[in-house]
Amino acid sequence: MSAKDCGHHDDEEQLAKRITVAIVGVFVVVGIIIFLVWAILHPDKPRFILQDVTIYAFNLTAPNMLTSNLQITLSSRNPNDRIGIYYQKLDIFASYHNQQITLPTLVPRTYQGHLDVTVWSPFLYGNAVPVAPFLEEGLSQDMNTGMVLLNIKVYGQLKWKVGTWISGRYQINANCPAYISFTDRTKAIQVGSAMKYQLVQTCTVDVSLN
Repeated sequence: MSAKDCGHHDDEEQLAKRITVAIVGVFVVVGIIIFLVWAILHPDKPRFILQDVTIYAFNLTAPNMLTSNLQITLSSRNPNDRIGIYYQKLDIFASYHNQQITLPTLVPRTYQGHLDVTVWSPFLYGNAVPVAPFLEEGLSQDMNTGMVLLNIKVYGQLKWKVGTWISGRYQINANCPAYISFTDRTKAIQVGSAMKYQLVQTCTVDVSLN
């Protein structure tokens, strides 16, 4: 075999190696893309639990005015072991029969790592908030019978994080029912002039594209 033939043979081997490396590279890239697509399309949504509600004020006065001062403890758990969560914005407020009764409280931006738990304890204020007359009547009845159902609601935006890749924004909504007893004090702990209700109530959570 001549030197020319040997050189040609070496070139063919180099070309074959490059093609093999390129094919392997393509498979690796495709695998990464498939993983990212799966991760972004199928992350488990965070799990929220309303741990407790502390009532500092909850007064209904004429004409149809409600003043409330609450502090809640809300926990969130990231159930994903390979996906982080950036909470870009979270507003929390209280409502009664779908009427907002406190101003929204914005909690700080938070990154939640794999399987991490985050706890927030915001205050929720509503000073002389006007309520619809039919709601005022229903709320008065509920307070007189001793049990009021409030809903602690969370609205905001989050992003998923896989490795160094961060997704676009997703909308998150959470609804946490809080059953507050105003007559049975055995269900609450007195904290100064306030009453603290231990609830440990699971919230419904919905995550969708923004």
